Amino acid sequence: MLHKLEIDKRGVATVTLNRPELHNAFNDELIAELIKTFRELDSSEQVRLVVLTGAGKSFCAGADLNWMKRMKDYTFEENVKDSNQLAELFTVINHFKKPTICRMNGSALGGGAGLIACCDYVIAEDSAMIGFTEVRLGLVPAVISPFVIAKIGESNARATFLTGARFGVERAMQMGLVHQVSSFDKIDEDVEAIIKEFLLAAPVAQKAAKELIAVVVSCKEISDARKYTTELISKVRASAEGQEGMNALLEKRKSSWTVG
Repeated sequence: MLHKLEIDKRGVATVTLNRPELHNAFNDELIAELIKTFRELDSSEQVRLVVLTGAGKSFCAGADLNWMKRMKDYTFEENVKDSNQLAELFTVINHFKKPTICRMNGSALGGGAGLIACCDYVIAEDSAMIGFTEVRLGLVPAVISPFVIAKIGESNARATFLTGARFGVERAMQMGLVHQVSSFDKIDEDVEAIIKEFLLAAPVAQKAAKELIAVVVSCKEISDARKYTTELISKVRASAEGQEGMNALLEKRKSSWTVG
């Protein structure tokens, strides 16, 4: 296995890219493993949220060089098939119904930067670097672009995609790609703190909130979202979770889903 999976008693799953000697670079086997794992975690009733991280000094360096050597001789059809598999990985993580936290333990380049763009919350080690380095290889960050541009916008995409330059996590935070910067000796503590924040939320409501964001973002006008949003809150208020949450508030007690 090119990745590791651990699930604790709270339902926190940690997925670790486990190719430290290759800076956790992608190949077709790792991509297939991650797609399978994320699909299984999405359907698991045991899992509340997922932390995605890497082993060793890097988070993910993008494509494996040996994999790229094979790609060099692919036909157009083989390239399309290969790219569709990578796109499926990003889609599965981006559309994951439960919260995803990226523990960015080191640098993220190319497809690795695409991975962090697909996560809901990103905590990055302060010394890490990020780069959409494809143009420096005569390539383009095509497959990751929908997910990255959704996070950083057109202006930042132009500035970073066209140079291929690496940049630090402080700049990434200004772009909206990273949400929190931590140090090597504090990152685990900071990740645990944000996990606890996510676990205070109702699981079904979290799923509904992720869907809400996706639907509203896709609407061209605020008026287009009106029917969906008014019906959604009406359903949620009447749901078992909604009733439990309101009762817990009125009765000044913890909600049933609260951990600890």
